[in-house]
Amino acid sequence: MKSDLFSSENMAQQATVPGMTLQNAKSIKYAVNGEMHARQGSMIAFRGDLQFERKGQGIGGMLKRAVTGEGLPLMAVRGQGEAWFAHEAANCFIVDMEHGDVLTINGRNVLCFDATLSYEIKTVKGAGMTGGGLFNSVFTGYGKLGLMCEGHPIVIPVAPHQPVFVDTDAVVGWSANLTTSLHRSQSFGSMIRGGSGEAVQLRLDGEGFVIIRPSEAKPEKATAN
Repeated sequence: MKSDLFSSENMAQQATVPGMTLQNAKSIKYAVNGEMHARQGSMIAFRGDLQFERKGQGIGGMLKRAVTGEGLPLMAVRGQGEAWFAHEAANCFIVDMEHGDVLTINGRNVLCFDATLSYEIKTVKGAGMTGGGLFNSVFTGYGKLGLMCEGHPIVIPVAPHQPVFVDTDAVVGWSANLTTSLHRSQSFGSMIRGGSGEAVQLRLDGEGFVIIRPSEAKPEKATAN
């Protein structure tokens, strides 16, 4: 049988080392040798001896997710084998985190990560109850973090005295050393007249970066599992 379907770029090859790699722009392959964590329902195929179990977030995490809709529904993947992960054909990216790195990510953009990384739902300081949620996922530790994004992400550097303002529905994440607050870019009179649709943004100050996506997903779609 012959077809471009069977070209080398589409064929899944046997993994040579454990861990996370990009299968293609829309999926991540993970060679499991022990344990890793992934978004619930994101596994699209696997081979080998693997078990998939729901991973609890603790009472605090469950309450925060129930109140805000934010959070990260996780499963633990254990054993030896290979698994592929994807979500609604979103673009996938791998972040290599080193000791001392701290990254704040919207839970809807997390696909999978090494078990060596620690994750906690934390309050976005100064953000209040916004469309993007009051809580985000903060990652620390050493390992790889697999992210997904609708469309191609934009990474904007943040410099001292040059704050960046982002739509709360478009933000993917930011370096956690940045200071966050709400910024109102619309006058009260404009709001009364119907508004511009750009009333409030998340302001980031300091030195680091912010990641945004070219999409303002509605909250009900963004938090779907």
